[in-house]
Amino acid sequence: ALGVPIYDLLGGAVRQRSESDLKSVNLIGGGTVPGFSDVLSAVAARVPLLVEIKDQDGALGPNVGPLENAVADAISGYDGDIAVMSFNPHSVAVLRDLLPDVPRGLVTTDFRAEEWPVSEDRMAELRAIPDIERTGSSFISHDVRDLDDPRIASLKAEGTQILCWTVRSAAAEVEARKIAQNITFEGYLPSIKS
Repeated sequence: ALGVPIYDLLGGAVRQRSESDLKSVNLIGGGTVPGFSDVLSAVAARVPLLVEIKDQDGALGPNVGPLENAVADAISGYDGDIAVMSFNPHSVAVLRDLLPDVPRGLVTTDFRAEEWPVSEDRMAELRAIPDIERTGSSFISHDVRDLDDPRIASLKAEGTQILCWTVRSAAAEVEARKIAQNITFEGYLPSIKS
């Protein structure tokens, strides 16, 4: 279902559906919604995976755990290169405890009020990216629109790997790679970097 949010296909949140119900949803272009274990089996360690855990708290707060536990259970037997990340540092902290040997990172942005239904205090706190050490994160994946933030340069100088999201053109990729070591792209095929 490229380009169509799963929320729209389902008419609601994924967590309101059972796995069997999700597997019966026909995706645009064919196929159905796979379970996470199905994805891991299909990839079969042929390429590295970067898994984003979506916020379950609703306010990027501490009400997390069930999704992180399910992801950890699925990943625990996986043989390939895999890393996990989330906007919610509480999720990343739980994953640190559940999967101490799996690389993890924070998804970060400048938290624009018009884009986030989160309190201004929480957004201001997260803008500073204070949870790198507490979560044991080795990388961040930062909003490409805000890569020139001085905090990003500071983290990079300290040895934190900088990834970015979402790059939508080759021209934007060229600019993003001046700062980011890797990118999340959409809508075009990037050149392969070694």
